[in-house]
Amino acid sequence: MAEVPAPASASARQSSWPIYLYVPNLIGYARILANATAFGVAFTNKDLFVTLYFISFVCDELDGRFARMLNQTSTFGAVLDMVTDRVSTAALLVLLTHFYKAWYGLFLGLLALDISSHWLQMYSTFLSSKTSHKDMGDSKSTLLRLYYHNRYFMGYCCIGAEVLTLPLLSECLGFLLNNRSLLECGQVTIQAISAKTIFGVLLLASLPGCVIKQLVNVVQIKTAADLCVNYDIQKQKSKSQ
Repeated sequence: MAEVPAPASASARQSSWPIYLYVPNLIGYARILANATAFGVAFTNKDLFVTLYFISFVCDELDGRFARMLNQTSTFGAVLDMVTDRVSTAALLVLLTHFYKAWYGLFLGLLALDISSHWLQMYSTFLSSKTSHKDMGDSKSTLLRLYYHNRYFMGYCCIGAEVLTLPLLSECLGFLLNNRSLLECGQVTIQAISAKTIFGVLLLASLPGCVIKQLVNVVQIKTAADLCVNYDIQKQKSKSQ
């Protein structure tokens, strides 16, 4: 999606306003508060947990819009957004390892994949002197260019990953808070998919986006690692000359 042009007075407002108090950064602080509260009540109030996390997820889209609209983009804001995203995703996956103990290896693997992918991507961005980790104009990967340059595609993948996780947690928390077994929770999940209930449809609709998101993480690790290696090769060549 194209960036919204900033109002004529936005530059003046940006230069005189403290970066810590930029509107998108205030939204970021609100996200942190909402997430902290959500995970704090995850085992006692399922509805509040899902509601607060959903609000945080919506704010994740709003902060970028306000940053472009008000010309209040900042390095601090970009880092704050990414750190909040990664911590939120990690916390969700940790909860899933608790509820789906038989699949804890899968969820821990996804957690490691998410963190390592974004860490390598950020580091390679600095090595290549780019201003954003989303700059994939020179990438050889069609998937990465599509993911980072098409906001709708990226949005579907990100939403798919979150939506796939939240219904699983919501269903589990609902059953466990009512002293129902995890086995019953799994059975209801399978039945919901077979019966095409709202819960089941959400899972099925979000699954492709979630899978693509993980594939993007894998490709991102490879391309970022290649960039780091090429940087080392060029550095060695410059020393030998």
